Formats: sequence, C-alpha cells, structure tokens
Amino acid sequence: MKPFYEKLSRIIVNTQYFSRWTVLVIDSLIATFATLCVFILLNFLGHSLVAADTLLYFVGISLLVSVGTFYAFGTYRGIMRHTTIQEILRLSVAAIVKSIILLGVLIALRNVLKISFPISDLFVAQLSDMVLSAALLVFMRILLIYIYQLVLTSLNKVSRRVLIYGDNSQSVALSTYISNNLHAEYKIMGFVKMQERITKLTLHGVPVFTIDTYDYFAEVIDKKDINAIVFPSQASVMAEKDGLIEFCIKSHVKVLVQPQLSEMPKDGSIQNVIREINVEDLLGREVIDINMKEVSGFLEGKRVMVTGGAGSIGSELARLISTFPIEMLIVLDNAETPLHNIQLELTDREKANKGAEFNLNSFGEHYKFVIADVRDAARIDRVFDAYRPQIVFHAAAYKHVPLMENNPCEAINVNVLGSRNVADMAVKYEVEKMVMVSTDKAVNPTNVMGCSKRLAEIYVQTLSRAIISGEVAGKTKFVTTRFGNVLGSNGSVIPRFKEQIIAGGPVTVTHKDIIRYFMTIPEACRLVLEAATMGNGYEIFVFDMGEPVKIADMARKMISLAGFRPDEDIKIEYTGLRPGEKLYEELLNSKENTIPTEHQKISVAKVREYVMSNVLADYAELKNLVLAMDKMGTVKQMKAIVPEFKSKNSIYEQLDKPEN
Repeated sequence: MKPFYEKLSRIIVNTQYFSRWTVLVIDSLIATFATLCVFILLNFLGHSLVAADTLLYFVGISLLVSVGTFYAFGTYRGIMRHTTIQEILRLSVAAIVKSIILLGVLIALRNVLKISFPISDLFVAQLSDMVLSAALLVFMRILLIYIYQLVLTSLNKVSRRVLIYGDNSQSVALSTYISNNLHAEYKIMGFVKMQERITKLTLHGVPVFTIDTYDYFAEVIDKKDINAIVFPSQASVMAEKDGLIEFCIKSHVKVLVQPQLSEMPKDGSIQNVIREINVEDLLGREVIDINMKEVSGFLEGKRVMVTGGAGSIGSELARLISTFPIEMLIVLDNAETPLHNIQLELTDREKANKGAEFNLNSFGEHYKFVIADVRDAARIDRVFDAYRPQIVFHAAAYKHVPLMENNPCEAINVNVLGSRNVADMAVKYEVEKMVMVSTDKAVNPTNVMGCSKRLAEIYVQTLSRAIISGEVAGKTKFVTTRFGNVLGSNGSVIPRFKEQIIAGGPVTVTHKDIIRYFMTIPEACRLVLEAATMGNGYEIFVFDMGEPVKIADMARKMISLAGFRPDEDIKIEYTGLRPGEKLYEELLNSKENTIPTEHQKISVAKVREYVMSNVLADYAELKNLVLAMDKMGTVKQMKAIVPEFKSKNSIYEQLDKPEN
C-alpha cells in the first residue's frame, strides 16, 4: 500500500496543471450543482418551489449562466493549487454575479417556466445559491491546496529545517516558493527577524521569531533543530553580515541566500535558486546604479568588439553588451575552448529568449566569435577590416603577477604591443571609441605586470591626445578604466582558496597583513560600460573599490562558511610575498590623485602626460628588446619609460639602484 501511495503522490505533484477549459467546466458544474442543491433542499423542507419536471430547466439555465459568468471574469485562468487571495475574491464576485443574473433570467422567464411561487421566495433561493456557490468553489481550491501541500510534505521526508530571514513580501514570496516545490528539500520552521521587543506572531502558519539577543536565538536553533537560515536577497545579507550571519557562521548554522535575478537558472531548479552563501556575498557593497538609458543610446545599432572576450571580464562584458540593441557583437580571443563556451552560452540564451522564433543563421549574422591573437598585427587588421567595429572593449591581457615577473617579454608582447595593435587598428578603421581595461597595479607599479598595463595606458592616452591635437590623423576616442581585483575571476584568490578547502587544506596566504581591493565581475563590467559613455577620449577612469579586505580574514571566513574551524580543521599557512607582490595596493580614488566625475563611483586619474614622438621611439626600442628576449634589458627600458616603477621582492630590484 505504501509504494502505491508514494507513486500516486508523485503522479499528483508531477501532473501538469489542468487546462483552463477544464477549470472552467469544473467551476461551472460546481456552481450548477449549488443551484440544484438549493432547490432540492427547499423542496425537501416543504416549500415546493419547483416541480421535478421543471427543475431540469433551472439546472440548464444555471449551467449556461455559470459558464458565461466565469468566462467573463477569467476565473479559469488561475492555477488551482496555487490560488491567491485575489483569485478567491474574483471567484466569489463571479459567484455573486452568476446568482444575480440567474435571478434576473428566472424572473424574466417566470411565465414560460410556469413559476407560481412568490418572487420573495425566488430571492431567498438565489441568495442561498449565491452563498453555497461561493463556498463550494473556494472550498474546492482550499482542498486542492491542502492535498498538494500534504503530498509534498509526505514526499519530502528528508528535509533541512530552515528559518526564513525577515517578514516582508520578499520573505513571504520565498517561503511560498520553497513550500510549493517538490524538490526543495527544505522544511520551513518559521521566520526570524532582529527586533528588541519579542512578539508572538505567525506567518504562513509558522511562528515569527523576533530575536532580541543571540542567546535567545541559540535557544530557538536548538529547540527547533534548525539547520540553516535562508536570506531572501543580497540586500538582506548585507544588512546582517556583521550580525546574524557572523553568529550563524560561528555557531555552524548554514547560511543560504536567494541569488540575484542575474544568477537565476533558466530551468528554475530549486537547487540553484537557493544556494549557500559565499564570501563574495559578504564582500559585496551596495548595488551600483548606472545610466542604462545612456549606455543603451551609446551602443544602439553599433558593431561592438570585445577582445579577450572569453576571459572573466571580457565574457561578462559580452553578456551585458548582448542585452542592448546592437547591430553586431564580435567576441575575439585566442583561447579556443573558453571562446567556444561563451558561444554556446550566448546561443542558448538567445534560444531561450526567442523560443520558436530563434534562427541560427540570423544569430550568426549578429554574433561573431573570432579566434585571433592581439599580438598578430596582420590578423587583427583582417578582423577589423572584415567586421568594421564601431566600439571596441579591449580586455585581452596577461594578468598574473608572478608569471609575468618571470616572463617580462611576453607581458610586453601581449599587454603593450598587443594593445598597441588593437589601438592602431581602431584608428585605421575609424572606430568611434576604444575602451581599455586596466588595473590598480598600474598605479606606482612594483611588478612587471602592473608596469606593462601602465605602458599600455600611456600609449592609448598619448595616441588619443595626438589625435585631438591633429598630430595624428583619426577620429577614435580612447578611454581607459582602472580597477582592482575582481571576485571569482579565473585564477584569482577565491577560486584557489575554494580548491584548497575542498582538498582539506592548508589554505595558503602570502602574508598575514596583505590587503587587496575587491569588486564583483558584474559590478566592474557595469562601471566599464558607464565609463565608456563618458569623457573626451583621453581619460583614465578609476573606480571606487570600497574598503580594502585583509586576505587572511577572507581565508578564515571562507573556511568557516565551508563548515570548518580555521587553524583547527583547516590550517592557514603563510608562504611569503611572491615576486613583484606588495602588501598594500595604492588607493585609486584619493583626492590627491583623482578628479571627480558626475558618477560618484568613477573618478579621473591625474597622470603624467607623454609626447607622442618620444613614446614611439621608446616603444620601438622596447619592441627590439622583446624580440631579442632580453629580459633584463626589457625591464630596464620599462623603468626608463615609467620612472615610478620600483620593483618589490624581485630580481629586478637591482635595476633601481642609483648606479643603474
């Protein structure tokens, strides 16, 4: 019997919703049944309002009136097992209108139907019909909801007992979603909110725990055997990151969150709609607003190219840009598999958005995925010639500090000469604007990677000024954007820590006092788009990175979030600063080194200006040294062009000595 019940239960929850026409028929039959019951009951009580042979006419008229009324009110469009208060009200009003119309029809056809009883009795009959119809219709929906919830509860036997944070509309919506989902594997034990005054309230049939002290909250967790707290939004996470969340982490209570809309899975699977909180959520800041209308106007109808389009920043830029009404998106990268992955992702998204209207040939006309290397000037020339981009976002770069410290010639090849190739082609093919993605490590650089990005900045900024002054023929405007580390980017510290935690440790940190500025990838890319619409064409825009984060503290928090105790379950080891690495990154947006813009999160950097003829001569010498694979000579020339480049923890420190 038990297997049969479980099988039947799964059939119930997995059955598709009734068609709207089926719902219309069911509602109409219920309302008609109410009419039949009223007149049978009144006859039984001795009133004898309607003869048995006439009652069938009453039933037929009631059925026709019910179908017409419920169709007109659209009550059949709702999903019965997810009925809302608004739908119940609409249904009740429809039942009332049905009874009023039926009363009018019976009065009008009184002689035809040979109704001999007083009109007052007919009013009583229809009032009873009205009440019974509404009651039966509402009862049927409540019964369906109850059965559905009962079946879900019986199937979800192994559930995590959770509390929902807050008691606002977002919290209620999240509770409803979890409760109605077969695969949720969560049992909601109540809601929790931080409040000084303890009250005894219920919401959705479960208690609302108002917490005034963490000792009381610990009692609630123990008494209700709570496994996790679910937060309905990123904003609610930020509100409690130093309070309730910190307590939960220390108490080994899981913290879950409903992701932002951009993270939601296409299939709506609950496993992804509710996820465990991660360190990125706790490091996030208030949402940065950008002028979407201005960005849309800037990109509308344009052919847009993204170099390094398969990387962390480039791929996110491609995703964002594809949502605007552009003519064409050209995604360029030299990494085959990552480029293939972003191609599949954008194709799938276009299919999901357009459905049956999706056409692969049309997609191919608007999206181009190009294998090319920015170091190959001839190849970049052919790509620009073929697609004639009007806006270029240049994100192709080598970024790992220790690797570039050991390979300075390759750093120059990609980050400087590659950027020059893209910039020169932008001028040649009359690109309207080129936006170059740079880094905070270009500020007073202490490593090869940072200096190579500063050299790229110098070239595009000087070229832009030369165009404006008429020294170089062209119309292209060049904008550079600088920001710090991005959370979760390929090869960055957070993915590395996650791998080490999964492996059981140790988690390696270079220095106990090292700090960095962080920004999420979507946040950085949104600001890049905003900066692209600003300026006269030679500025270096820097982003507000917020407060710096101590890497050792981040490691401890990640270990705790994974359910382990730092320095006990998983050790933290300090390995020493790597070549070219410094303890503190330069502050990007101080009043001393930046000028404010109309956007409070974006400023313009004050930097040294260069002469175009000198830059060309210096870069020609730099290229010769790179071709000769002269590492020491290459770095020496870099320092000559960028005198603020002082090496740290590197073999190139010898070049900073006075005798050199």
